[in-house]
Amino acid sequence: MIRSLLVTAATLVPLCLGQVANAADFKWDQSTEYGPNSINTKTDEFYAQRLSELSDGRIEITIHSGASLGFREKDHLFAVADGALPIATTVSGTLAGVDPIFLLSSLPFTAKDFDDVRKLWEIARPHYEAVFEKYGQKLIHAGWIDPSGIWANKEIAAVEDLENLRIRTYDATGTRVLNALNASPLQISWSDVVPQLATGSISAVLTGVDGGAASNFWDYTNTFTQINYAMPLTFVHLNLETYNALPEDLKDAVMQAGKEATEWRAEQVRKNQAAKYEELRAHDMTVFESVDPAFAAKLSKAAQPIIDDWKEKTGDRANQILDAFDAQ
Repeated sequence: MIRSLLVTAATLVPLCLGQVANAADFKWDQSTEYGPNSINTKTDEFYAQRLSELSDGRIEITIHSGASLGFREKDHLFAVADGALPIATTVSGTLAGVDPIFLLSSLPFTAKDFDDVRKLWEIARPHYEAVFEKYGQKLIHAGWIDPSGIWANKEIAAVEDLENLRIRTYDATGTRVLNALNASPLQISWSDVVPQLATGSISAVLTGVDGGAASNFWDYTNTFTQINYAMPLTFVHLNLETYNALPEDLKDAVMQAGKEATEWRAEQVRKNQAAKYEELRAHDMTVFESVDPAFAAKLSKAAQPIIDDWKEKTGDRANQILDAFDAQ
């Protein structure tokens, strides 16, 4: 009996040691409001997997989608700063109250295509990094979504179609632009959009095809109109003390995985847009992939005072960024 126990113990010891050796040295919980099928969460999962590979399993990230940790995007910056969260995913417009620089990527009709939004990101990145560092955080990576359009129960073909439309926006800029066009916009956190659609509190949503499809917006709307409003950035940011505590090789892994996540996401967004249009049609939605140029010109005209106001609030940084962007 004793010999049998000793043999069993001798067999288990190497297994236990192997489990310890393979355990992650650093385990992080990452908060995001977005659902598991969204490009935001899929990018988070890609990043976590690549970081695990590049760090030889020493860093492990668990993604908590759908605000399941109880944090909303508006909470993320300060939760990460305080150490309540090690890492989080936050769309740019949510941070506009902290610094107007975060409204850059959602300036209406500024970035006309995927190449434009990449240029803006590369030019503005040092400015974003400076703000995150001010709040005790490291900006790891960012990415854009497909261009924002309008999910509604009718085509949005003219300014008159926006009148009194109760539409969700994702930042203060969108709210101001749509107010100027006589709509009735409401800035609503992503995880609250479906409940508001379901109860009729809103009847339309300003967002891209990917986000709306991931949340089955076809259950509440029947038409998508692509107005190419903007392609806002989504940031992944890490507590700075957590980052600084890493050995140099793991710091390199954190940032390298971030570069790869940005590139992976950019390719997915490019490939997925046409497929998403077809997915909407398969759910009996009507899709308008563009709008009349005259209507587009009116939208841009309504946005210009907001852009001018943003430039004034943002100061020299705005001119530096936009001048460099125009030069490219």
